[in-house]
Amino acid sequence: MVVPVATAARMADLGLVDYAAAYALQLGLVEKRRGGTVADDVFLVTEHPGTFTLGRRGGRENLMVSERFLQEKNIPLVHIERGGDITYHGWGQLVVYPILHLRQAGLTVSAYVACLEEIMIGLAAAGGVTAGRDPRNHGVWVGDKKLGSVGIAVRHGVAFHGLALNVNISLEPFTWVNPCGLTGVRMTSLSRESGRGINLDEVKNYLPALLTQVFAREFVAIERKHVDVSIHKQDNDGQTEVAQAQFADRPGI
Repeated sequence: MVVPVATAARMADLGLVDYAAAYALQLGLVEKRRGGTVADDVFLVTEHPGTFTLGRRGGRENLMVSERFLQEKNIPLVHIERGGDITYHGWGQLVVYPILHLRQAGLTVSAYVACLEEIMIGLAAAGGVTAGRDPRNHGVWVGDKKLGSVGIAVRHGVAFHGLALNVNISLEPFTWVNPCGLTGVRMTSLSRESGRGINLDEVKNYLPALLTQVFAREFVAIERKHVDVSIHKQDNDGQTEVAQAQFADRPGI
């Protein structure tokens, strides 16, 4: 699927970022994009430490373990406004959050979701895995196993949230839920389906070309320290500084 849009967009690789910090950054960019202080679409590329999120449809009934169990694992449970049910983010999962003005991009919501799915299908193919769509649920699948998920929200015409593609993520936490509210569905990863160790850096190498192809626009890379995408906090004196959102260690489940 190719979208007839010629304007450039920016892409920032944030690295490994706490979910709450990335969410706050999205909300800020949505308001700036809506108000015009950020004039172009921004695609945030990231990865999160273990986090369960609940979408607009809720999904707590699809959590098969107790919240105390999650607390012991140091895995937060976060309610957000994206579409969909419960899902998991963790180390080894590629997450892309486009902050995208749908009207200016000439996209309907359904066409935009199809674009996000097309990106994941292309990334899977680059890793030697054949993936496709399934009428049961948005996202991408390998046979009856789900490889990647899509969940978006739209505020004043600006889309946020996005896609999550399992690369070399631990699949154990997905067994603690009915993923995306679907019973009897197994999750999978590119590493499992390809039979070899695929890491995020390898997959990220294919991302710029696929974004250009699917969205038919130029993508300009910006540093994660750029003022538009840096993660901020306030100190005791009210001064704003860049927070240390990168995580050096990747502890196991």
